Amino acid sequence: MSSSPRALAGALALLLTLTACGNGGGTEETEAPGTASEGAFPVTIEHEFGSTVIEEEPERIVTLGVTDADPVLALGLVPVGNTGYTFYESGLGPWTDDLVGDAELTRIDSDSEPNVEQIANLAPDLIIGVSAGFDEGVYETLSQIAPVVARPAGSTAYTVPRDEATEIIATALGRPEEGAALNEATDTLLSQTREDHPEFEGLEGTAVLPYEGKYGAYLPGDARGRFLVSLGFEVPEAITEQDTGESFFVELSTERVDMMDGDLLLVMSDDEDFDITEGVAVFDDLDVVREDAVVTTSLDERGAVTYNSVLSVPFAVDSLVPRIAEAL
Repeated sequence: MSSSPRALAGALALLLTLTACGNGGGTEETEAPGTASEGAFPVTIEHEFGSTVIEEEPERIVTLGVTDADPVLALGLVPVGNTGYTFYESGLGPWTDDLVGDAELTRIDSDSEPNVEQIANLAPDLIIGVSAGFDEGVYETLSQIAPVVARPAGSTAYTVPRDEATEIIATALGRPEEGAALNEATDTLLSQTREDHPEFEGLEGTAVLPYEGKYGAYLPGDARGRFLVSLGFEVPEAITEQDTGESFFVELSTERVDMMDGDLLLVMSDDEDFDITEGVAVFDDLDVVREDAVVTTSLDERGAVTYNSVLSVPFAVDSLVPRIAEAL
């Protein structure tokens, strides 16, 4: 008999706890770095703007990528400064609470145009911007403060896959084995979820954010599109064929919401009672609406899918997958 996603999520949570505790015990380890792998430093990380050499184990880390704090926390360190999506005041979702503990956090408002003085005052010895949108000019400025790890060469901002981001960050922190274990556990959870829900395989699903009278349909390279793909869904071809490689979503007018038609519409919202179809008659023509296969997220469900990290995926699976299965 196979394990349930809930049981696997619990196992992943246990792995995260053990990783965060390092070689010691008690709660103090959450606030202080553990020991990096022997021979892990110096390490060179190749990225979009060249390469960065990290000479020794970092202790004061700033995470500029909107989701970069999650793998850092999962690996047992608390960033001295972090960005994050705006729907969380601290930039961190509830799945990080136990790992942060009572550590002091500093919110950095922008990942693309950060306050350089604020970052310098934090005295970091490593700046991580794998899931950030800053350009080469900002990179050069930040590099005068501390070594900077940017997104992989050739990647579009905000589209680095969870497993690759975790691997890069774990390597930069001298914990590649722990990063691999976190990725393996997360992949196992998602694989088991697909096995338990074979009805998802091959169905068309779109994650969408309504904004300013328009609709952002997320591409498979974005965390929200990638989450659906990881469950077995496919993003409609009408959406993917609009991918220019320059963005992580396709902007749709009201007249083109038909491009999102399919088997599932996952609406990114802070309120699961929000009705995307209200007052927009064109939605009535969509099969996905007629079949009542529209699932609207709560704030934390939206957050978990958007962060799509080794910490947030178990939360998303546990909360959203049953709702999706019921809608279908």
